[in-house]
Amino acid sequence: MLKDNLKLARKAKGLSQEELAIKLNVVRQTISKWEQGLSVPDAEMLISISEVFDTPISTLLEEN
Repeated sequence: MLKDNLKLARKAKGLSQEELAIKLNVVRQTISKWEQGLSVPDAEMLISISEVFDTPISTLLEEN
């Protein structure tokens, strides 16, 4: 699921929630909400996330 894949990708890159938030121009709480499954990024943000992690969107969205 996105929330799990996002957290795994962030940790694999050695980024804190704050560091990822800065790269994506959002607040840290937004990253936290995504990782908890309380909200989801919009389509444009998914593209930005996939670029930061150099990972296809389909990989971010797939089930584990």
